[in-house]
Amino acid sequence: MLIGGVLTGLLGCAIIAPGQASAPDVTTAAPVAPPVVITLEEAIHRAQSSDANYAAAVAASRTAALDRNIAYANLLPNAIYHNQALYTQSNGARNQAGQGVSSQAAPKFIANNAVHEYASQLNVNETLGLSSVADVRHAQALAAQAEAEQEIAHRGLVAAVVSLFYESLAADHKLAVAGRAYGEASDFTKLATEREQARESAHADVIKAQLEEQGRTRELQDAKTEAERARLELGVLLFPDPRTAYTLSAPEAPPVLAAREDINAAATKNNPELRSALEALRASDASVLAARASYLPDVALTYTYGIDAPQLAVNGPNNVRNLGYSAMVTVDIPVWDWFNTQRRVKQSEIARQSTQVALSATQRQLIARLDETYSEAATARDELASLDLSVSTAAESLRLTKMAYTGGEATVLAVVDAQNAYVTAQNAREDGRVRYEAAIAKLQTLTGTIER
Repeated sequence: MLIGGVLTGLLGCAIIAPGQASAPDVTTAAPVAPPVVITLEEAIHRAQSSDANYAAAVAASRTAALDRNIAYANLLPNAIYHNQALYTQSNGARNQAGQGVSSQAAPKFIANNAVHEYASQLNVNETLGLSSVADVRHAQALAAQAEAEQEIAHRGLVAAVVSLFYESLAADHKLAVAGRAYGEASDFTKLATEREQARESAHADVIKAQLEEQGRTRELQDAKTEAERARLELGVLLFPDPRTAYTLSAPEAPPVLAAREDINAAATKNNPELRSALEALRASDASVLAARASYLPDVALTYTYGIDAPQLAVNGPNNVRNLGYSAMVTVDIPVWDWFNTQRRVKQSEIARQSTQVALSATQRQLIARLDETYSEAATARDELASLDLSVSTAAESLRLTKMAYTGGEATVLAVVDAQNAYVTAQNAREDGRVRYEAAIAKLQTLTGTIER
């Protein structure tokens, strides 16, 4: 009875009166934002704001530019407004005041002029010497060198982004190739099974097709892992969160390789490494000039206008005017420094010789790298057409071999070989595109004029 009552109660609760039926609770999922589309130009722009090495180069360039402005400013007179109140204990005696008063209390310190002394003066100072001119030249050269180093960092960043961009794009394409290869292997397994069931082929063909399908499965998993790795590596430069979803967009046609004469002219004119070496030599010349400037005298000019009196007032007792001026010219002539100046000149000349060797080495390296990189780019460009032809040929070979196998005129090994050749040709084409783009990026680090 008790069990029957419980069941009756449960059934009664389950009955819903007409008009009171409730709709099922369906939670509407929030719309998922589409992946960000990233072009090569956008990738370079994003990387400029996140790469630490490039940020350091920009900071060094801006700091060197400020140092140059400071050196310019040191050539100009500087002015300060000096204010001072000085109290010195009296020694009990009195002396002539020189301020319209017969006498005043004398201070204990003979270096001070009065017990109460006030100074409110404008001081203008200017130092004329060859060392200031040498400092300006040195700062100019260092600023230009830092600007060239910033350009080197920028072009290096561009080359790195181009390489990562096309490596990630190639990894995505290889993933698609692996997916198609897996589908092809799976279809071939079905075909071999059907032929075995029709008694048109041996069971060994099925086993060989299954082994090929299993291998394609592993290759597909490896391709997924490699594509994810490449995307994360590029995402580090593009987003605050490297896991942000994005897709890459690149033109189908590869960039055009400029003529060799144009490349040589651009490298001679625009190469930042050569410009950096030249500015380093200029800085060494300025260091030699600064060291030799110690042989010459410096002229210092000082002009003072204001008050230096026992009263902080324009007029003192008996209408004596405290406001006045003074001017001073100082000439310091070097006489003897135990050959330290000669040693500093020798040091700077040794450093300049090292800089000259570095400049010569940079020039030679530029010539060699230019020839090497251009040859690599030209070879990669020529190979792209051959790789495209290999892909189309391998695709046609696979199609004909499968037809021959279906007609009983080819073996399973021939089909597997054709599948492998097709996959290899597609992957080689992707690697060839990456190689060509990387070579173009290297040329851009040398010239900066390759158009995309």
